[in-house]
Amino acid sequence: MSATTTSAATAAPDFEAVIGLEVHCQLRTASKMFSAAPTHFGAAPNSQTDPVVLGLPGALPVVNRQAIEFALRIGVATRSKIRARSRFARKHYFYPDLPKGYQISQYDEPLCEHGLVQFVLDGQPREARLTRIHLEEDAGKNTHLPGRATSLVDLNRAGVPLIEIVGEPDLRSAAEAGAYLRALRQLVRWLEISDGNMEEGSLRADANVSIRPRGQSALGTKTELKNINSFKFVEKAIEHEIARQIDVVTSGGRVVQETRSWDAERGTSFSMRSKEQAHDYRYFPDPDLPPVVVSPDWIARVTSALPELPAQRRTRFVEALGLPAHDAEVLTGERALADWYEAAVAAPSKADPRKLSSWVQSELLRVVKDTPLAECPIKPDMLAELVALIDAGTISGKIAKDLFARMLQSGERPKVIVDREGLTQVSDTSAIEAAARAIIEAKPKEAAAYKAGKQQMLGFFVGQTIKAMGGKANPQLVNDILKKLLES
Repeated sequence: MSATTTSAATAAPDFEAVIGLEVHCQLRTASKMFSAAPTHFGAAPNSQTDPVVLGLPGALPVVNRQAIEFALRIGVATRSKIRARSRFARKHYFYPDLPKGYQISQYDEPLCEHGLVQFVLDGQPREARLTRIHLEEDAGKNTHLPGRATSLVDLNRAGVPLIEIVGEPDLRSAAEAGAYLRALRQLVRWLEISDGNMEEGSLRADANVSIRPRGQSALGTKTELKNINSFKFVEKAIEHEIARQIDVVTSGGRVVQETRSWDAERGTSFSMRSKEQAHDYRYFPDPDLPPVVVSPDWIARVTSALPELPAQRRTRFVEALGLPAHDAEVLTGERALADWYEAAVAAPSKADPRKLSSWVQSELLRVVKDTPLAECPIKPDMLAELVALIDAGTISGKIAKDLFARMLQSGERPKVIVDREGLTQVSDTSAIEAAARAIIEAKPKEAAAYKAGKQQMLGFFVGQTIKAMGGKANPQLVNDILKKLLES
């Protein structure tokens, strides 16, 4: 998760920051929010449209039921209050990427309200309240051509289903905001309602930032930061805005309510426009769309189908499997990884959960960094078998790492490779002692140095002995036998 970020308010301890995030999340549906037009990312410009998306006369919207189902999933997962009856409204503004001249959204009757997001920062569990989660459609995309008074409009994204997750102003630092946003991304991916890809615009965050004298309960004047497309930039933009507002106030100025755009290349923000109020959009209920009615049975079905959530799984990994909190946090970063690890724990080999966790983090995550976990040749029960072979003393840790690489290449089970290639660890004390005596006799100066007090020479002799035995000697036995021989 996010590392601690030094708060700009630290430099001015008389102020504290107040932050709330508005997160737009694209839902993983095959068609758009109110029409059958497809939602394929990267398609040719304006190829994912239809009469409804284009706002042609007589074209009527129809609600995408799958989008409502997805919104209900996150509503239930965040313990939100689900409205039995919610409505869509028209939000009016005029921009080239909005063909109808309005966006269909939800206003005074949103689907979900008063939820809670759980996240972890510096190993400590925290939570922040939600104001609402509502459904809406996305707008298109304008591309402004450099040096020309021309813009291109691509309506492929217009009409794509979104949920807007509006947070209460409960966050007090850029680090908290980053951890909160990462937890939201984890949750939407865990629930399989979105890919959460910020680079492709599937997850977009606007930050509302204000400052106030420390100890004051009244909120200060907020500014909204837009155009932030990564976790790192969310934190940087908020830090910059906190510092900017503190500088304005301490210089005798007054913070004005406005929308500012973040310029990641320059590391600064600039004013876009004064902040709109709700009445500026002239909201009214969409006459073409009936209310969304959610029955108790529908909510019950969604609730029963939910997987165990990340926070619950983290707690269980710590309490039931004895994992350190950090390990549990890493292993629940993605649902597929948590499932993989649990399958390894449940494998017939009955490998130690803590040792499995260590192998997953140090070896497995290294090799699957750029590929899907499902495509890894090493399956959960194979890793469990490998760890069990180490615990049984059949192979050493060094052999195990080499064996892991061979399993990755061939997809064979570890015991098959061990038996075929004779990789079983040597625990014969007489054989190890004979090899150790030969090394000591061949290295009299090093032996004398050890006896003179250079304890680090023991590692040298251990390495030489294991090497002489083809890497198969039991390291603990080698260590014990060499100590006895060198100190005799």
